[in-house]
Amino acid sequence: MGKSVLIISTSPRLGSNSELLASEFARGAAQAGHEVEQISLRGKEIQFCRGCFVCQTKKRCVIRDDADQIEQKMEKADVLVFATPIYYYEMSGQMKTMLDRGNPLYTTDYAFRDVYLICTAAENDDHVWERAKSGLEGWIACFPKARLAGCVFGGDVTEVNTVTGKPAMEEAYEMGKKI
Repeated sequence: MGKSVLIISTSPRLGSNSELLASEFARGAAQAGHEVEQISLRGKEIQFCRGCFVCQTKKRCVIRDDADQIEQKMEKADVLVFATPIYYYEMSGQMKTMLDRGNPLYTTDYAFRDVYLICTAAENDDHVWERAKSGLEGWIACFPKARLAGCVFGGDVTEVNTVTGKPAMEEAYEMGKKI
């Protein structure tokens, strides 16, 4: 039986390049026999973490919005994939907010072991996405059973749908197949 894969796309743009890469990852994972669910944060109601730490005893956030529901899906997934555009050499604010809202997971017996990062940027240098990777690694460090299993970066893309035909599309597909 395949793994449960949850892909969270954090771009606010419809047809975003990071979401296209996420879809290729999903296609590869599905073809390999895994159960895949893609969620876009676009249009979702997601409030900021209040830092109240009630979730540490209740194992659930007190804020009942879309992030609360997504966090519950994160807990049950074997594989997590975060797709983000790079803004100012960092992950999107939407992704950071979702990671913060994952705080209830800290005290649970979460299922995820492998976490992947998919990102795109207008620039094409490798260093462009390193801070986003570092930020995600900081989050993963709080979950000792998990690891950063892989990254795909698509550079030199600005307008929607410009990642199509670039090597990152095939990389995302192949990475999804290999989970």
